[in-house]
Amino acid sequence: MLWAFGWSGCHSSAWPRLLWIMWAWLSPGSWAHQGTQPHSIKIEGDITLGGLFPVHSRGPPGVPCGEIKKEKGIHRMEAMLYALDQINSDPEVLPNITLGARILDTCSRDTYALEQSLTFVQALIQKDTSDVRCSNGEPPIIRKPERVVGVIGASASSVSIMVANVLRLFEIPQISYASTAPELSDNNRYDFFSRVVPPDSYQAQAMVDIVKAMGWNYVSTLASEGNYGESGVDAFIQISREAGGLCIAQSLKIPREPKPGEFDKIIKRLMETSNARGVIIFANEDDIKRVLEAAKKANLTGHFLFVGSDSWGAKNSPILDQEDVAEGAVTILPKRASIDGFDQYFTSRSLENNRRNIWFAEFWEDDFRRKVQFVIDAVYAMAHALHSMHLDLCAGAAGVCDKMDPVEGRMLLKYIRAVSFNGSAGTGVLFNENGDAPGRYDIFQFQMSNTTSPGYRVIGQWTNHLRLSIEEMQWSGGERQVPDSVCSFPCNPGERKKMVKGVPCCWHCELCDGYQFQADEFTCETCPFDMRPTENRTGCRPTPIIKLEWHSPWAIIPVFLAILGILATLSVVVTFIRFNDTPMVRASGRELSYVLLTGIFLIYLITFLMIAEPGPVVCAFRRLLLGLGMCISYSAMLTKTNRIYRIFEQGKKSVTPPKFISPTSQLVITFILISVQVSAGVFVWFGVVPPHTIIDYEELRPPNPELARGILKCDMSDLSLISCLSYSLVLMVTCTVYAVKSRGVPETFNEAKPIGFTMYTTCIVWLAFVPIFFGTAQSTEKVSERGRASE
Repeated sequence: MLWAFGWSGCHSSAWPRLLWIMWAWLSPGSWAHQGTQPHSIKIEGDITLGGLFPVHSRGPPGVPCGEIKKEKGIHRMEAMLYALDQINSDPEVLPNITLGARILDTCSRDTYALEQSLTFVQALIQKDTSDVRCSNGEPPIIRKPERVVGVIGASASSVSIMVANVLRLFEIPQISYASTAPELSDNNRYDFFSRVVPPDSYQAQAMVDIVKAMGWNYVSTLASEGNYGESGVDAFIQISREAGGLCIAQSLKIPREPKPGEFDKIIKRLMETSNARGVIIFANEDDIKRVLEAAKKANLTGHFLFVGSDSWGAKNSPILDQEDVAEGAVTILPKRASIDGFDQYFTSRSLENNRRNIWFAEFWEDDFRRKVQFVIDAVYAMAHALHSMHLDLCAGAAGVCDKMDPVEGRMLLKYIRAVSFNGSAGTGVLFNENGDAPGRYDIFQFQMSNTTSPGYRVIGQWTNHLRLSIEEMQWSGGERQVPDSVCSFPCNPGERKKMVKGVPCCWHCELCDGYQFQADEFTCETCPFDMRPTENRTGCRPTPIIKLEWHSPWAIIPVFLAILGILATLSVVVTFIRFNDTPMVRASGRELSYVLLTGIFLIYLITFLMIAEPGPVVCAFRRLLLGLGMCISYSAMLTKTNRIYRIFEQGKKSVTPPKFISPTSQLVITFILISVQVSAGVFVWFGVVPPHTIIDYEELRPPNPELARGILKCDMSDLSLISCLSYSLVLMVTCTVYAVKSRGVPETFNEAKPIGFTMYTTCIVWLAFVPIFFGTAQSTEKVSERGRASE
C-alpha cells in the first residue's frame, strides 16, 4: 500500500528491505487487487474516521473481489459520505472541527477485510527505521499515516468479528451499521464494538414470539454456515427452550461451499418431519434463493412456511423468480425508513460531482430510494460522542485541543456508550452496556394473492413485545387461516395426551374409556360411583335415577293380573258373605276361609306396593305385607290341615273329640301363628333397620356408561327378604306335612285332598322359584328396570 508512506529525496539500497517490512505488516493480498480496482477513499479532516463497506461481492477463487454491490455497498458507503457532509456543515455538532474518513472495501470477505483494516492501525504501529538511510546518509522523511479514531462498520457479522479482534488491540472503537450476530454482544471479547442495529438475540426473541403467536409448536431451523447463521439459530433454539411450548424438529446447516445437490438433500431432510412446515431460516441471500429453488423443484410449493431473519428482510433478490414458493413467508427487519435528505443527495450524484467516490464509475441505476438510516446513525453516534468528549476536554476551545490529540480510544468508547439522540428516522439511538441498540423490528409478509401489487406487506412490529395483525396475513392461494406447523394436533375433548418420550411437543391421543373422564390434558380419572362421564368425557354428570313406572309393560301386566285376582277374591268373599249361614259355607270352615281369603287379598295387594315409588312408608308396608299375606294364608291352611289330622287321629283312639277344634280355637291358633311373623319378624326388623330407600348404582352399570342407571328401591337385601319369607316357608312345609298325613281321610272329607294338592304344587313352585330368584340375585326392580333401560 504505497499511498501510506511518502519518500522525500532519498534513495537507498535498503528499499527492498523496507518494502518487505511494509508487505509483512500490511498484507500483500491487496496488491493483486490493486492493479484492477481502487481500494480506498480518503476524505481530509481534523479527525479521521474509518469506514468498512462491502462495495464489491466476494470474487471467484484466487480473486478477492467480484461484482459491485449496490444497496449494501455503494448506497451505504455514500450514506457515510452524506452523513459526514451533514455533520461538517452543522454548527451544533463538532463546530470548527472537520471530520474526515478513510473508507475501505471489504469485498464481502472476512479475511480480505482483515487485511484492509490493518490500514487503520498503521499510525499506532511503531516501526524501527533506524537502519534505513538515504544515499547521502540522512534518515528518510516518512509521511506518517493519518490516525483513525473510530471505525464505522462492518456490514457482515463475520467481517465485524474479524476486524473487532484487531481494533480492540489498539483500542479503536467500532460502530457497526448491520452486524447482528449475538456473539458480538460479549463485552469481554468485543469490548470496543458497538452497533446501531439490535443483535440477533432480539431478532430471535421476536421470531419466537411470531411463531408462538401463529400457534406453531413444531418447526425446523436452517442456517448458513458462519457466525450470523449459526449464532442466530442457536439464539432462537435457546430462547424457544427457555420459553417452552416450542420444539425443534430439525436444525440443519448450509455449508459455506455447497456441493451439487446439497439443497435437494436439505429439502428431503426437512420432509422427514413434514408436520414441521414452519422453517426458521437464518441464511444469506444466495442460500435463501437456492433453498426456494430446491423446494420448487421438489414440487413442494406452498408446503413450507418460511420465517426469515433480517438477511431476507424485504429484499426481492432472494425470491426473484421464486415468488410462488416464497408466498406467505414472514420476514423480519430492523425498523428503518427512507431518508429524504439522502435520497435528494444521492440522486444529484454524478461522475462529475462525485469524484471522491472512486467506485462510483462502476455504479449506475435509476431507483435511488434506499434505506440507509443505520449507516447515518452510526456516523452521527461517533460524531455525538466526539462532540461530548470535546465539550468535556476542550472547554469550548475551537478545533481539536491538545487533550484530544490524539483521541484516546478507551475514553471515546465511554462517550459512545453514553450517547442518546434522535436518529435520522426519528427513532432514538442509544447503546446498552454491551454496545447493543434496542430491538425495534418491522415484520413483513410476502403476499401475492388478493392484492393489486404483490410484494412485502408490513403486518406487525416488535419492540420488546410483539404486535402482530394475524387478520392481515394471507398464505398460499390467498388463504387467510394460519396453516398448522405442529407435531401433534390437539386432542379431542375426552382424550388425554400420551407424550412421546424426549419430544415435549409430540403426543398420542388416548380416549378416556369406560367410566373415566378427562381430569386434565394428561390424566383420565374414574367418575364417582353415583356419576357417569359426560358425552364428551370432560367431566362427570349424575347418573339418571329410575324406578318402575306404572305405564311400563313390566308393571301393567302384574297390575292387570293382580286386579283380576283381587276381583276374584272379592267375588268369593261376597259369595261367602251372601251364603254365610248355609251348611256348605259352615262346613268349609267359614272363619278360616275368611282368614285365608284375607291372606290371598294381601298377596295380590302387595303388587301395587312393589310398583309404587319407593319411600319410607311404601318400604314399611312392603316389609309388613310381603311376608304377611303368605303367613296368613299358610297359617290358616296349617290350622285347617292340623284340625283334620287331629280329628281323624283321635278318632282312631277314642270317640272323644280332640281339643281346640272349635272355630274360635282355630282362629286363636291362626292369629298366634300370624303374630310370630308380625312381632318377631317385622317389628324387630323395623327396630333394627328402619325402613328407608337406597339408590343402587351397581345393578345397572354396563360397559357403556350411557346406559348406566341408578335404581331407586327400598333397602331390602336378599338376606332380609329370605328372612322375611322363611317363616312362611316353614308354615308351608309344615302344612304340606299335615296334608300328606291327611291323605287317607274318608271321601266325604274331600277338602283334605285339594289342600294336599295345593301344597304339593306350592312346594314345587317354591323349589323352582327360590334358586332362580336368589341364585341370580334378581328382584322385581331389577327385572323391570333392565327392561326399561334396554328401551
